[in-house]
Amino acid sequence: MLGGWQVVLIIVLVVIVFGGKKIPELAKGLGLGIKEFKKAAREVTDEVERAADDKPAQQTQSKPQPEPTVSQSSNPPKT
Repeated sequence: MLGGWQVVLIIVLVVIVFGGKKIPELAKGLGLGIKEFKKAAREVTDEVERAADDKPAQQTQSKPQPEPTVSQSSNPPKT
């Protein structure tokens, strides 16, 4: 794990490289990216759970009824 001095050194290097004004913008962008990733992951998980819940319900339904056949009219075509 990182020690206290190593964390301080990393923070100082980040401030030197990016500057004090850019750090809040970087943190905000990182936070929004993490939020969007978690939202997408949650949506995928919900979709998989919904699909798993729907699958047993479809299997328990009765067999589908065959489509009715088309009956011929009582008047045959004239030739």
